[in-house]
Amino acid sequence: SPESIWDQLLSRQPEQIRAAYNRLSPDEQEDVLRHLGRMASEPGWHTEQVLSAHAALSVLGDTAGG
Repeated sequence: SPESIWDQLLSRQPEQIRAAYNRLSPDEQEDVLRHLGRMASEPGWHTEQVLSAHAALSVLGDTAGG
């Protein structure tokens, strides 16, 4: 479910983040990266969401780039 995917993406657990991301289609992966970028940079997100988004982007930067 989308909720389960987001729970994993925002878990701050590299293995869970990678597993959830890798189950997505390339288009969904792009959407996720865009959304995480907004969460990490736009005002209005809860502090914990921002920290989780940064953590996911860090992990996925390794995944997407490698």
